[in-house]
Amino acid sequence: MANKAFQKVYTQLEAITKATVSLKATGVSNDELALVDGRLAQVVKTKGDLVTLQIFSGTEGIPTNAEVVFLGGAPTLNVSDELAGRFFNAYGEPIDGGPAVEGKTVEIGGPSVNPYKRKQPSQLIPTGIAGIDLNNTLVSGQKIPFFADPDQPYNNVMAQVALRADVDKIILGGMGLSNDDYLYFKHEFEAAGALDKIISFVNTTEQPPVERLLIPDMALTAAEYFAVEKNEKVLVLLTDMTLYADALSIVSNRMDQIPSKDSMPGSLYSDLAKIYEKAVQLPEGGSITIIAVTTLNDGDITHAIPDNTGYITEGQLFLRTDPDSGKVIIDPFRSLSRLKQLVQGKKTRKDHGQVMNASVRLYADAQNAKTKLENGFDLSDYDLRCLEYAKAYATRLLAIDVNLKIDEMLDTAWELFGTYFTKAETGIKQELIDTYWKGN
Repeated sequence: MANKAFQKVYTQLEAITKATVSLKATGVSNDELALVDGRLAQVVKTKGDLVTLQIFSGTEGIPTNAEVVFLGGAPTLNVSDELAGRFFNAYGEPIDGGPAVEGKTVEIGGPSVNPYKRKQPSQLIPTGIAGIDLNNTLVSGQKIPFFADPDQPYNNVMAQVALRADVDKIILGGMGLSNDDYLYFKHEFEAAGALDKIISFVNTTEQPPVERLLIPDMALTAAEYFAVEKNEKVLVLLTDMTLYADALSIVSNRMDQIPSKDSMPGSLYSDLAKIYEKAVQLPEGGSITIIAVTTLNDGDITHAIPDNTGYITEGQLFLRTDPDSGKVIIDPFRSLSRLKQLVQGKKTRKDHGQVMNASVRLYADAQNAKTKLENGFDLSDYDLRCLEYAKAYATRLLAIDVNLKIDEMLDTAWELFGTYFTKAETGIKQELIDTYWKGN
């Protein structure tokens, strides 16, 4: 914190709302931090000499003659290799009992990497989850959300991706985590001995919701240090972006801004884009890849949060429970990676694209057979085999608790083809069948 002699101090508030205070002040910049009656606040609006400050913990009990001390800058994070293996709060302060991090002090929330310094993504990021690696392959520098109902185990999936992904650093930004979730992540990372490559920024449900707005910028500032300065492959996991957007809504409503669709602020698109556009593949080899959970309200994909997210990102991963196997799977029909063709068959085995297409098409035939069954139609021998295959495909490949290398996924798919279908029924090219067919 700067020397108090050089800080601007005011003691006359013009207005107080539920989350903000306004006062006349000069030489103050947007996003600058301040202390209002000892509470941390941030400049959210300047109009002439009228400055509006958002109080993170709320304004209850603040008097009109409260002391306002401007701290001279936006929130910052000390970046260095010492970040690795640590847990921090929304202000970048340690919450794991360890020492403060020494390093270069960087303002969070800076601009994205210059487009001229970007390269087309082309590196594969394996996760061990077939619903991702086989069907919706992840590429370094990609931005992709997990769409999930609130009752889905999305934080478990995030922890699994963190522990399995073949990257140099994982940065977790947890927003509105329950204490159980926070301890779950901490325990999983410690038990796996993976703390040295994982950095976590956490806001729990007990802390002010407005603090969540700092978490993505903290996580991405750390990510940029390792990707740009160290040329490392960094995977950023953000959960849950719906709670982030809810915090945006709280602030805009308390500032009496007119809400847009679904009571969200009109700035929602640009607020989300500012985060997702930090995903980048750099020419020197460093990269930032972003996977972010967006929980759905009653499965509503048209709600403003997933709707805007879909416009910004390069696909989506959709979690659902498979009724036949009882397993939580990544839905092959509603999931999509718009960059998978950049690595499938190029960085993976030549049969990858054909195997993916055939396995999903046969799974779709099983869904048609199920519809026939529900409507009382007789099932053909092929229909019955499709239903058997679908259960095995969901259990052995789509389920999120299966951990395989990509070649093992492809081999498993060939094994399923050989068990349930003839060569012709798969529709796969003869040259690939000659090489890989496992069966009669």
